[in-house]
Amino acid sequence: MYPVSLLSAQSYDLEELRQSLTYLLEPLGGIKAFVSTGARVLLKPNLLTGSRPTKECITRPEIVYCVAQLVKEAGGKPFLGDSPAFGSARGVAKANGYLPLCEALDLPIVEFKGQRYQTENHNFNHLRLSKEAMDADVVINLPKVKSHMQLTMTMGVKNLFGCVPGKMKAWWHLEAGKDRERFGEMLVETANAIAPDLTIIDGIIGHEGNGPSGGEPRELGVLGASPDVFALDRAFIEIVNVNPDLVPTLTAQARLGFCSQLEEIEFTYCKPQELVVTDWKLPEVLMPIDFGLPRVLRSTFKHFYIRFIKEPLKAYTVK
Repeated sequence: MYPVSLLSAQSYDLEELRQSLTYLLEPLGGIKAFVSTGARVLLKPNLLTGSRPTKECITRPEIVYCVAQLVKEAGGKPFLGDSPAFGSARGVAKANGYLPLCEALDLPIVEFKGQRYQTENHNFNHLRLSKEAMDADVVINLPKVKSHMQLTMTMGVKNLFGCVPGKMKAWWHLEAGKDRERFGEMLVETANAIAPDLTIIDGIIGHEGNGPSGGEPRELGVLGASPDVFALDRAFIEIVNVNPDLVPTLTAQARLGFCSQLEEIEFTYCKPQELVVTDWKLPEVLMPIDFGLPRVLRSTFKHFYIRFIKEPLKAYTVK
């Protein structure tokens, strides 16, 4: 059984949020079940873009601040990292109001650099991932629950695609983008390789409609946490009342043997049906994962990438 903690939470007020997060983590053993003294702890929020700071496109800085506080009190050494789709991690963090809270805790912001790592999946015998994420003693994944115009929904698994350095994201969109199931499988293997120790989903206010950035804020009033990112995603897809068969990451995790059934999950507080919303808005249309580029442009980009960008680095085995 995979433990998943879900509870109702309505506010980003720092004092209330901290209390909610502490209560959320209690049945999982509290933060000390994941963080030991001296551990280097990566906090991986969703820092998608700095262009829409009022539209709830990213993980709220208050979430990161409160989790960083808990990590420090457990003796850990937190740092914040991401590889945003647009801009730098520091630039997106600044545009979304992160810097005052980061400075208050002396929380470093790092830019991800890539390295190749082997996987056991024959479809993806290596993945280029963030060395900073792979070398961290602990990874705490802090996604935002959002609709997504390419993948229907983005939650914990998709957030870990942010551990793929910038140019490699474009490569995967073109390399696997013609096949939604293959792209979903790549995302699941990426999440499995990163293997976050803890995932906490920011669902107090989500982002629905034409996400991941073109939709609108939606009050959900939910926080969720689990040591198993796949179980937590399966729980949240139930909360927003979306068929998991519509979400490539959910279908891929089922094929690959990760948690995909509610019966496999032990809910320590609320059950999804107690928190469900029935009118969550999905994208009006799904756009191609490869952005619908003409074949000649895709071919040219791939050739350019292989010839000039993709270094022949030594492969390292995923721990």
